[in-house]
Amino acid sequence: MAESTIDQHPLAGWEKPDLDLSKADWRSSSRGLGDVQIAFIEGFIAMRNGGSPHSPSLIFTPAEWGAFVLGAREGEFDLT
Repeated sequence: MAESTIDQHPLAGWEKPDLDLSKADWRSSSRGLGDVQIAFIEGFIAMRNGGSPHSPSLIFTPAEWGAFVLGAREGEFDLT
């Protein structure tokens, strides 16, 4: 696999710690559909692609996660 040519730089205002996700308890949806997995760790919520678990994870604060879940429930991200 080719190495990424994109440099990883912290975002301005990024207030989230570098979390050790190596021992996170990753959970899939109750139906086991799709590849999205989440883990609750150190007061944050991590989300990753379960089909590619070594790719970067998204990290949410509880408030960000709540807004994301509410938006998903209301169809905000429905592309159909």
